Amino acid sequence: MTGTVTYTIPGMHVREHLVDVPLDWSDPAHGTIQLFARELTAPTRKDEDLPCLVYLQGGPGGKGPRPLDRSGWIGQALRTHRVVMVDQRGTGRSTRIDARRMSAFATAQEGADFLTCFRADSIVADHEYLRKTVFDGTRWSTLGQSYGGFLTLTYLSRAPEGLSACYVTGGLPGLEPSAAEVYGRTYPRVEAKNEAFYRRYPQHVEHVGRIADRLSEGDVRLPDGDVLTVRRLQSLGIDLGMKPGHERLHWLLDEAFNGNELSVAFLHQVLTRTSYSDNPLFAALQESIYGHGAGATAWAAQTERARHPQFAQDARPLLFTGEMIYPWMFREIAELRPFQGAVELLAAREKWPPLYDLDRLAANEVPVVAAVYHDDMYVDAGLQLDTASRVGNILTWVTNEYEHDGIGDERVFARLTELMQDAGGGITGA
Repeated sequence: MTGTVTYTIPGMHVREHLVDVPLDWSDPAHGTIQLFARELTAPTRKDEDLPCLVYLQGGPGGKGPRPLDRSGWIGQALRTHRVVMVDQRGTGRSTRIDARRMSAFATAQEGADFLTCFRADSIVADHEYLRKTVFDGTRWSTLGQSYGGFLTLTYLSRAPEGLSACYVTGGLPGLEPSAAEVYGRTYPRVEAKNEAFYRRYPQHVEHVGRIADRLSEGDVRLPDGDVLTVRRLQSLGIDLGMKPGHERLHWLLDEAFNGNELSVAFLHQVLTRTSYSDNPLFAALQESIYGHGAGATAWAAQTERARHPQFAQDARPLLFTGEMIYPWMFREIAELRPFQGAVELLAAREKWPPLYDLDRLAANEVPVVAAVYHDDMYVDAGLQLDTASRVGNILTWVTNEYEHDGIGDERVFARLTELMQDAGGGITGA
């Protein structure tokens, strides 16, 4: 352990933890990295012996939230728990992986080997180490948002003895992970979100076509010097699965032109939204989270896109893409270029360590409650419900009232808490 800092912000007492963990849990001789965690309590209860709720952030490549106040689910949880927010390895204040770090590797193979240490199995091992060394080894609850639900099932597969209860929002993964199946299901849902966007804002059918036509002429550069291509413009659709995503995209497009040229403000915002400067691991590991057992992920999103000509760059109306990562991104996006050789090797990798223990999950005794968003653009509801039918001691709440970011509405965590209480609550004791 290398340090603890405490302070108070409005409504929350904060204790920060920075610990050393092995880079490679299967071979600690490969050195260590640092893991950062932020612990929140109600200021008047900071010295009480409260149970812990650890937030498993979405991703991959997600850092813990930086709360501004105790609203939403955080405020609800602070009534009864310590809330633990970990920056997943490689993100935030945990030893960060970025373009500069990847540029330091002498070969692509070294970079690929390094990135394999940042998958779900390693993240779970980090959390278990933190629980045992910083939080006295007492069982804790988890709240897994999106990819955090993937982490939850890996946690239940590897160390269920560390868990008292699990809450999941929009994130039950398929138990036989297949990137090809995931993207086969994803494109039709993304197309439906595009249709909804253009129904709401029909003026953008022509407007987006005009932008794409200008980009097709070439030599439109973003502030960092990258060329803005039509396919990079299409990648803005990743936001369409969030509740305010349609509006964020609308207002961005609304000011796209200054006369006959694309506006400086528009180009700056596009850079911010598509550079991956804050979370390059999201792009680098996106398909690797489906690596499980035999078989390469093989750029599944790119392969599937070829089966959907309506997403072509010259199609009109121009369709935006969603949570898809393509090989061209590692050539065209400055912050991702140093990852290119490594991710090409990851996409071709034929054998991966298993992420889920099917027998252990079927016999699971840790209470799990999960919100399944029926119209979720990112995590297919059908796959989620199939998984729920094969995991022991799980309750699901299926709703189309929320999008993928439903955790932002305090009613979601309140409903899951109610379901957990009705089921008898979590496991108590060490």
